[in-house]
Amino acid sequence: MEHIFLTDRGKVRQHNEDSVGVFENETGILAIVADGMGGHLAGDVASQMTISTFKELWEQAPTINGPSDAEAWLTEKVKEVNKTVYEHSLTNSECQGMGTTIVGVLVTPNFATIGHIGDSRCYLLNNSGFKQVTQDHSLVNELVRSGQISKEDAEHHPRKNVLLRALGTEQTVDLDVRTIELEENDVLLLCSDGLSNKISDETLERELLHSKDLSHTADHLVQMANDNGGEDNISIIMLKKSTNKLGEEPC
Repeated sequence: MEHIFLTDRGKVRQHNEDSVGVFENETGILAIVADGMGGHLAGDVASQMTISTFKELWEQAPTINGPSDAEAWLTEKVKEVNKTVYEHSLTNSECQGMGTTIVGVLVTPNFATIGHIGDSRCYLLNNSGFKQVTQDHSLVNELVRSGQISKEDAEHHPRKNVLLRALGTEQTVDLDVRTIELEENDVLLLCSDGLSNKISDETLERELLHSKDLSHTADHLVQMANDNGGEDNISIIMLKKSTNKLGEEPC
């Protein structure tokens, strides 16, 4: 599995509250984007704690034999990470109310299990086209889903940044999780809203379709988000299922 990750402060924010990580073990790859929030520098703490805790958990993870194992592992570990972040916020006054979005994917040679909380997103490019795999846990997305506003209205809604769900802000949190099959040359794109708010789905699709190098494409997408304002931190992970070569296992 070919992969690249990148995080950028953007052009306006004084510091970067996003954290990203891509970790490997015998099962496969765990890739996570976390977009922190809450209090002076506390967003940094929440997102960094999330990534570092998941790194430790993935290093200790048992062998995962199928989608049900992957979904159970990811769901259970999110509960553990949520508890860690939440309890830290209670015992450190400067971190009170901190939390983070999270979008993560557990990738094996045959499938990908995707979990998310908040409005960081996962997109998939495959033979069927390009689509957003996750659904934002945000106020405007609920308004769109209920028919109260249009998708176009949501782009400029004054409460666009209001989240309905985040990791670490409450004692418990629900993870949305699903598993998809991966074919050769499929591309997964994980990102914070600093990217998705600045680049349309149509542009993302075009850039991925014409991509010949993940690193160059990731750099170009971040630059485009900055060129379009760069008001937020920008984070991206791209994973591409490699074409099999004779005598090699798929990855």
